[in-house]
Formats: sequence, structure tokens, C-alpha cells
Amino acid sequence: MLTVTFYGVRGSTPCSCDDTRAHGGNTSCVLVEVEGEVDPIILDLGTGARYLGGDLVARHPEGSLRATALITHLHWDHIQGIPFFKPLLVAGNEVEIVGPPQGANSIGAELTSFLRPPAFPVSLDQLPGRVSFRDAANETFQIGSARVTVFDVPHVGATNGYRIDAGDGSIAYISDHQQPLDGSHDVPGHIVEACADVDVLIHDAQYDAAEFAQRAHWGHCTPDFALELARRAGARRLVLYHHDPSHDDEWVSGTVARIQAAAGPSIEVIGASERLSLHSGTQLLTGRRVG
Repeated sequence: MLTVTFYGVRGSTPCSCDDTRAHGGNTSCVLVEVEGEVDPIILDLGTGARYLGGDLVARHPEGSLRATALITHLHWDHIQGIPFFKPLLVAGNEVEIVGPPQGANSIGAELTSFLRPPAFPVSLDQLPGRVSFRDAANETFQIGSARVTVFDVPHVGATNGYRIDAGDGSIAYISDHQQPLDGSHDVPGHIVEACADVDVLIHDAQYDAAEFAQRAHWGHCTPDFALELARRAGARRLVLYHHDPSHDDEWVSGTVARIQAAAGPSIEVIGASERLSLHSGTQLLTGRRVG
């Protein structure tokens, strides 16, 4: 079984106000845990990683954490939590950051080039915890018993999507996805294949149709496009994710209701919210809030 817990659900920039309190205002960060295994898998390290890091340090004896962070791409909303990730402030902890190579440069070279003075007070190699890097593109590898499939996603710059399978649990994570510029719902075939029969599809749903018409080339998509992928792939759950910072809780809840009505009973539609925990596998449960 896989357990998925959301720590950051926004795109672009964090937001904090009463109108976004229910779903949360931190940027992309999701914890994935494999039943029976200690080492966590993390999807993106946006500002939600600060809160995830506190929970992980509390759960693991000092210096015993071995985590893998699967980074979709290097936009700020997906990496800004790295230097605030509490496990890296504890000697003996290890975090491997996996992500798409950046042209001629590795992901490690790019991250270390700007997570240092003057953009940040210290460099990553000055933190007590150990950080390592791995480039990954269009491949499959193992993290413990979990199989991770990496696939290319259209966005602005090199971007990965990830699928994680463990036992009979499966999730796919596509945080940012460029919809065709004409607004059509023509989903690339390789992405449909990567998400085939997945139990939980976590997908970009940043803009409504009117917003997309104004920002078509910004690298995102509509909830309706996400639903089309879920339908074509045969996903059982669709989690609308990467909420625009201008969208309040009422907007998100209303959109979830609209997409659920369009999806019908074969797909459960959920609006991502911080501390929402979902289970995938034999003990399939509805979502619950934790913490």
C-alpha cells in the first residue's frame, strides 16, 4: 500500500490568507510512504517541505533519515523549500534529489549554482545533512520495493512526471502540464500510457478556461484537461493540484464539484489540500486529514 500526504498544493508562489486556509497556501510538496518501509519518497520541495521536514525529524531518530526527493523541474515553487528542509540541518541525514537534466548541465550543478550566496546566506554543502543528486529522464528505477517511472511532460523548461508503483498501489504525479495552446484536450499519448490504470492521479489544474485563454503559453492547464487525461488513462482518482494563488477555497471547492459531476461515478475527484492523506492499494480508503 502507498500513503500519500500533501504538504504543499499551490503553484507559482505561496499565499497566506483566510480565503485559502482550508486548502492551504504552501507550494508543491507531497510525501509518499510505502507500507513496511522506513525511507520516504518526496515529490517536489516547494515551501511545503518546511512543514514536512519538521514531521520527518520528529519521526526518525537523529541522523537516520534516508529520503529521495523526486523534483519535477527547477521553478522556484518546486525547490524553494530545500534550504529550509529540517532534515538537512541534522548531521547524518541523507537526501537524494532526483530531477531532469538541464541541457548541458546536471540538476545538481544548477541547484548548487543558485542555492548559495548571494541568493541564499549559505550553500548546500554547508548544511549538516548530506545532499546528493541524480539526473533522471524517461527511465525506470527502484526505491526500495517501489518502482518509479520517469516521463517527460510538456511545460516551460525540462520537466518530469513521475509514477510510483508498490504492491497493488499506484500514483502518478504531474504537477505542471502545458495544455495545447488552442485549448484543446489532446493529451500526449506517452503521458496517457504512463498513467494507465493508476489509482491516484495528482495533476495540474491551475487555470479555468478564461484564465487559460489569457495565459495559454505559461505551461499549465485546466481542470477539464486533467479530467480528460484521467478518463483516457483509466485513473480511479483525480486529485486537482497546483492551485493558482489567486484561487480561494470557494473556487477550488466549486471546481471540484463541477469536475466530479462531469466525471461521473467512475472517477473520484478530490481537491488537494494540505495534510490530506490518501491511501492506494489493498486497503483503499477515502481521503482524511492528518495532523
